[in-house]
Amino acid sequence: MSTPALDATDALAAGAPASEPVAAGTGRTRTAAGLRRWAVRFGSLAAVVALWQWLTTADVRAGLRFDRLPSPAEVAAEFGRQLGTRIYYLDLAQSMIRILTGFALAAVAGIALGVLVARSRWARDVLLPPVEVVRPIPAIALVPIAILVFPTDEQGIVFITFAAAFFPIMVSTRHAVRALPTLWEDAVRTMGGGRAHVLWNVVIPGTLPGVFGGLSVGMGVAWICVISAEMISGEFGVGYRTWHAYTVVDYPAVLVGMASIGVLGWVASASVELLGRRLTRWLPSADEGASPRADEGAGESAEGDIR
Repeated sequence: MSTPALDATDALAAGAPASEPVAAGTGRTRTAAGLRRWAVRFGSLAAVVALWQWLTTADVRAGLRFDRLPSPAEVAAEFGRQLGTRIYYLDLAQSMIRILTGFALAAVAGIALGVLVARSRWARDVLLPPVEVVRPIPAIALVPIAILVFPTDEQGIVFITFAAAFFPIMVSTRHAVRALPTLWEDAVRTMGGGRAHVLWNVVIPGTLPGVFGGLSVGMGVAWICVISAEMISGEFGVGYRTWHAYTVVDYPAVLVGMASIGVLGWVASASVELLGRRLTRWLPSADEGASPRADEGAGESAEGDIR
């Protein structure tokens, strides 16, 4: 009977490289583990939907009135109906344009200001106090100001989205820059590197993990605020359509809007995280940091605990 471990042992005894069978076995193991994880994820989602279906069809009242909640079948039927309408796609496009515009402006301004106040004492003394005073104010509380200041509701909603994403991005960037080891900058300056060289080759790459953490948080907060702003002062968008469905007591359409918001938010946040992983490939992964000897020690410890 042949196994990857026995094949690797035979190859070593014969003087042949054993990396290919071991790598193949490791690849199959990782693929199987990935499939199991996805199966668990889809299974948990299916369990929630099944529980929802049972609670609504059985008219359960256990502190909460599930008998008034639309069933998944009713929501699916409403979702299928909306997919055949033009207005649904127009709302999706309008919300995406608002979120992408506000988030892009917040990313540029937040990263630039975060780097500036972290590296310049003068900028920190001049710019940071007013920013810190405004930062605790929820972005959705700025809706009245946006209505008064901006000539159109569209510009006001983009401003609310910008304000929601700006502060997490700026704060995370500032902390990431201040956490960089000074030894890195000193080494580059010793070899003749100027300020611009240090900025583009040390500061920006070194802060990318922290910056993308702020971008991910900023995207989530921006989605919350853009939907709220659409409910208050919008004419199109997923948030506006969801609120309109509530005012006319169309609860299946309300849940369709909520599901659409959840999916769009998840796709946007996942895209930011994927881009962050692509741009920080140079970072060591958890798998690379684990040594075989450490794994063996962990296995022996686990066996001792079981015994």
